[in-house]
Amino acid sequence: MIKKMVQENSTATPPPIMWAQRSGVVFLTVCLEDCKSPIITIEPTRLYFKGIGGTERREHEVDIKLYKEIDPEKSEKFVRDRNIEIMLKKRDTEGGYWPHLTADRTKHHWLKVDFNRWRDEESSDEDDEMGGGPGGAGGNYDLAEMMKTMGGLGAGDNKPSLDELETDSDDEDLPGLE
Repeated sequence: MIKKMVQENSTATPPPIMWAQRSGVVFLTVCLEDCKSPIITIEPTRLYFKGIGGTERREHEVDIKLYKEIDPEKSEKFVRDRNIEIMLKKRDTEGGYWPHLTADRTKHHWLKVDFNRWRDEESSDEDDEMGGGPGGAGGNYDLAEMMKTMGGLGAGDNKPSLDELETDSDDEDLPGLE
């Protein structure tokens, strides 16, 4: 009974979020492992997230008022075991880069720049033409298709037999030491 009262009175903490952008897209990565059935609401001027996850299985919640409008219909979200990736399509693609993600200029401790995805405004034009989907993939992100094209030991019958492999020259007898 006491535990239930504590959970009702506790406030959810914002999850760590990383963000990057291109001229027409904002990438968000919610760094929360094992988050099952998160609530993600994408509206033209805000993004709402609520979910239970992380190593401590705590409740996390954040309501982000965005700097400018986005197009919720063209925006996408990808829920994975290690994180949640959200791709927000900017409504005004001619507006260029946003100076910050949130409508307020407050620095939030849970919001950081994703330098692995960040591109300068000058070099962004080339990447936009390629799609720039989650994980560096193109706009049509399909993990299953990517795995098929990667090669290696697939599910097919073309697996090499270990008996057919040539012996390496390192396996020959070594001359004696003098």
